[in-house]
Amino acid sequence: MDLKGLKDLLAEALTDHNKAAVLLGGAAVTLLALGLGFRFLRRPEKLLRVGVVSQLLLHPLKSGRAVHVALAECLKFGLKFGELQDRHWLVVTEDGHMVTGRQEPRLVLVSLSCQEGKVCLNGPNMEELRFPLEQPENRIIDCRVFSTDIQGRDCGDGASRWLTAYLGAEKTIRLVHFEAQMKPRRPSEKEPLFPKFEQVAYPDYGPVMLLSEASVKDLSSKLDRPVTAERFRPNIVVSDCEAFQEDSWEEIQIGSVRLQRVMSCGRCIFTTVDPETGIINRKEPLETLKSYRQCDPSEKHIYKSAPLFGQLLTVKKTGILQVGDVVYKISR
Repeated sequence: MDLKGLKDLLAEALTDHNKAAVLLGGAAVTLLALGLGFRFLRRPEKLLRVGVVSQLLLHPLKSGRAVHVALAECLKFGLKFGELQDRHWLVVTEDGHMVTGRQEPRLVLVSLSCQEGKVCLNGPNMEELRFPLEQPENRIIDCRVFSTDIQGRDCGDGASRWLTAYLGAEKTIRLVHFEAQMKPRRPSEKEPLFPKFEQVAYPDYGPVMLLSEASVKDLSSKLDRPVTAERFRPNIVVSDCEAFQEDSWEEIQIGSVRLQRVMSCGRCIFTTVDPETGIINRKEPLETLKSYRQCDPSEKHIYKSAPLFGQLLTVKKTGILQVGDVVYKISR
């Protein structure tokens, strides 16, 4: 190759190199601009202190007595403490239809606990019953919870006889337990406001319900007899905030846990069952709630005539909750 040919080859190589450098430089600038744009578009989060966790409650048995704990895991399916998971046991008829405090008010006096791999049932004027938590040989029952299908492991004839005798039922009553491998319910099948991927065991709707002490106090001030938060079966009770302030908490953080509001909790006849006596009066505090806690007319198709009290939440980030934790409202 002569000297001229060598010069031409070198010039061409330098030109290609410069083109590549320009292209790479342009791409880098574009990526930098996109990154900066995303940073400015995604506004930083702000945490505003709105209250303090004053109570944590689990209801292992749907419609059963609440279990107060100082600390709990907050999982996608709700609160968990040891072997107790919120609303993972259910009373059913022999054909699998749920039985709750709406039909059997005295269920609110039944305590379900777990000790060393045993489930313990206690109730007024009844001897304590203990049976194994895990009974893989027992049959799986197809159940119905608010017209949606779900399964449960039968807890045995002993639990059946105990509950049937306690309730004085004419028909046989059974107890079932939801296990991790079973197909869960999707709240969105009954309430479209819930995300389609959300799953629960035996709660009415969402995995977590939150209520403030101030809201309960506000209601009690309008009643002849004051009520406690336990009557409304929340999982998280918050203090140090104004009444019904929780209605505006779209997203909150407690410790490392993040919770997303889905909807208000529409209240029913179950609120008229006294959690200390198991007596249903079918009037208060429901009638008083109806007098001042109705939804906006634009939401009548969601709540109908049910008064609103407390908030239903989903779990965006799991973690540990403790009594005394500060509650932060997240804004962006």
